[in-house]
Amino acid sequence: MDFEGVLPVFTAVSAPCVGSFISAIGDRLPQGRAVILDRSRCESCAKQLRWHELIPIWSWIVQAGTCRYCGARIGWAVLCAELCALGLAIWALLVLPSAALLPGVVFGWTLLLLAILDFKTMRLPDSITLPLLVAGVATAAILVPAELADHLLGAVLGYASLFLLAIAYETVRGRVGLGGGDAKLFAAIGAWIGWPGLPSVLLISGFAGLTYAFVRGRGRLRPHDRIPFGPALALGGWIVWLYGPLVLS
Repeated sequence: MDFEGVLPVFTAVSAPCVGSFISAIGDRLPQGRAVILDRSRCESCAKQLRWHELIPIWSWIVQAGTCRYCGARIGWAVLCAELCALGLAIWALLVLPSAALLPGVVFGWTLLLLAILDFKTMRLPDSITLPLLVAGVATAAILVPAELADHLLGAVLGYASLFLLAIAYETVRGRVGLGGGDAKLFAAIGAWIGWPGLPSVLLISGFAGLTYAFVRGRGRLRPHDRIPFGPALALGGWIVWLYGPLVLS
């Protein structure tokens, strides 16, 4: 059986399942619950869910986004995670060559998980960002061994740039502006894309972050309001991984 022919189909079919798992991690990890061994259950009535109630996308639609036992709203977060995971997989299938498809979707799905966690908790766990960094270096060593030094330097410069920016901001403003998790995520992104892509990631992330801040605050955001920067970094890193650094023509 042709592996290259099966991989795209497997990726697209499994993507919603991965999205469901990502949503579960986003709920369980901040609560200190077991990520894999804990059975899926309703958060309201604690009723254990059956297999047909866990079919991604379909079960949410059939149940109209509610628990069939207690009627509690499941919410849009699960469905959005499943659709986003599917969207990332399709996006990668359309852009990436076969050799980069598997690491590419893993990178995208991990960025999705980190974005969800940062939205919910304002934290980017080391248990996810650091393995992502190692995976980026390993992927570069396999796919583009001649550019491995660029990717190692990308990890170093990614961390150093946001770490120094955070120190400068705190010194000038007297409060924390960027967390250590943002610097580690930027380091991981640098390991995946190499140092030449870092300015493009910052440009895209800055624009995305400002847009989110404006929409959320409708132009009236208070100075001490906290805004997660991880999702914006994730978006920038994903776009640059797919298309390379921005080029002015």
